[in-house]
Amino acid sequence: MTTRILPAVGDADAARSITTLLGQLPDTEPASPVGDSTSLIDMLARLAAESLDELPEVVLVHERIGPVPALELIREVALRFPAVGVVLVTADAGPGLYSAAMDSGARGLVGMPLSYEELAQRVQSAAAWSVGVRRHLGHGGDVFTGPGGRVVAVTGAKGGVGATVTAVQLALAARASGLSVALVDLDLQSGDVASYLDVQFRRSVVDLAAVQDISPRVLQDALYAHQSGIGLLLAPAEGERGEDVSDRSVRQIVSALRNRYEVVVVDCGTHLDGANAAAIEMADTTLLLVTPDVVAVRAAKRMVRLWDRLQIRKAEETVTVVNRHVRNSEIQPPLVERITGTRVARTSVPAGFKELQSVVDAGRMQDLEAKSSVKQALWALAAELGIVKAPEGEVRQGKFRGDRGSVGLRRARGK
Repeated sequence: MTTRILPAVGDADAARSITTLLGQLPDTEPASPVGDSTSLIDMLARLAAESLDELPEVVLVHERIGPVPALELIREVALRFPAVGVVLVTADAGPGLYSAAMDSGARGLVGMPLSYEELAQRVQSAAAWSVGVRRHLGHGGDVFTGPGGRVVAVTGAKGGVGATVTAVQLALAARASGLSVALVDLDLQSGDVASYLDVQFRRSVVDLAAVQDISPRVLQDALYAHQSGIGLLLAPAEGERGEDVSDRSVRQIVSALRNRYEVVVVDCGTHLDGANAAAIEMADTTLLLVTPDVVAVRAAKRMVRLWDRLQIRKAEETVTVVNRHVRNSEIQPPLVERITGTRVARTSVPAGFKELQSVVDAGRMQDLEAKSSVKQALWALAAELGIVKAPEGEVRQGKFRGDRGSVGLRRARGK
């Protein structure tokens, strides 16, 4: 049997050394190296979408890969593609790093400078493990092997621009179309998802922060099953506890959710810290909410530049959504696009506070009437982002099968 090997190496000299030695291994088919963590995950996702059999048996991860650190990358690959054996290539082959690599899901560790015998042994061992897992999956094992669900991060250029309302409605739209959905509140100091959906729950994202291996049972215990069918992972009631949530724990949490849900919507708030920066970086789509006023647009420009300086996300990879849009405003979406350098969504959300006030005050955002112009726009935005399954015509009306809209609101008022 031929073993397919995919190296992930950011350093050019190391890539040449690894490629040369891999070419000497018998019964192997090494692929061209990928240069960063994003390219690796994207390639594995594309292959997994075609078939489990298309995935390489072994992935070699060099210690200097970026932008995601090597151990975090190994953990994500192990969680999302458990049929792939991952081997870490490092100059530090000590017991401490070996233990950390094993905890992250690696199947072996190879020291540098590379040794033919050691590399061959580790590759052979990881490949044998991979073949065994695939044989198990082929007989009905319930293990996730696909590319994972879509992650949408929603953040505001500044406070009060509607990020949480947008995140909640996008999650409701995706769920109403028949997809499994998780909504995560990563506005750790002042998250309001629980208030918008009238939820009281003692568990929060903090309960997962210290967990080294998030099993489906552990994840389920931390999620609140909302009546709409959405799984809620809430911000802590005590804002100071948000400091316990690190970027490392967020990567693990988002990866675990991606493996379990078809759509994961993350409300990142407006304040940038390590936790929500990790979510923004991992997201398939990042939305930046802005209102058509000078202060908000300037804030959006600052935010985009900050993300670029910190290498979190490029401007052209960000989708800006204009909220509270009015036709006679001097600031229109094309101007926002030019100033921020981002791509502005085709769907703008109209100003409609009166439509929202009653459901916001009642904490019943799920009962926003189907005829609401705000709901229609946000659900059309969900369709534009590709996180719903319903026909486009139904999205424009702000309705999906199973959406009770105004009926739910009348019942709430009649209580």
